[in-house]
Amino acid sequence: MTQLRQLYVNLAQPRLGAEVVFATDDFFADKARLIDPAEPVFIPGKYDENGKWMDGWESRRKRSPGHDWCVVRLGAPGLIAGFEIDTRHFTGNYPPFAELEACRSDEAVPGEDAGWTRVTERLVLQGDHRTYFPISHDEPVTHVRLHIFPDGGVARLRVWGRIAKDWSAVGADERLDLLAMENGGRGIIANDEHYGAIENLTAPGRGVNMGDGWETRRRREPGHDWAVLELGAAGLI
Repeated sequence: MTQLRQLYVNLAQPRLGAEVVFATDDFFADKARLIDPAEPVFIPGKYDENGKWMDGWESRRKRSPGHDWCVVRLGAPGLIAGFEIDTRHFTGNYPPFAELEACRSDEAVPGEDAGWTRVTERLVLQGDHRTYFPISHDEPVTHVRLHIFPDGGVARLRVWGRIAKDWSAVGADERLDLLAMENGGRGIIANDEHYGAIENLTAPGRGVNMGDGWETRRRREPGHDWAVLELGAAGLI
């Protein structure tokens, strides 16, 4: 997990524009929660009109052949390096297996003719557990499709990778933020991230609160704090 966060950005974060655009079934828990940036929580005694409220995406128990799946449109085209499938708080209602596909498409919800490529084998999941699956996929993609077998609930899906910006569309004299996440900028390393991660420094827009930035603990010894960030491309500052 530490290596994924240091080397890559989460391509499936809503602040980049990512969205869960389709699910075969999200009766028990809204598909949008699957990519919520907040850590999943469990609230005892909280119910809605469909049953126990769960912080994630959850489908009904299947009574017919087949399985459930959903489609996530990434915030930007990117090269995927790994996935995090988080089933925290799903103990008796998690899917035992999962599989992921990816494609590049201009459609909001790509169809079966979109050239989906399987980027993982069938994965074994555990309940109430965060599992990381590194992969190597050298083609930029815009969407991922998460299959769960046969049904159940997943708290979070993170898609770790590098943004693949089309620099050929940028004019030679155009000014832009070379450090912005949407342009491929990323945090590499910091001496301390006690209160906030350096990845927040390159995130789109303004910080939403005090915790939405890079913050170190108070230093009571000689020295100073530092962070190293990589630009999305070489440029004249």
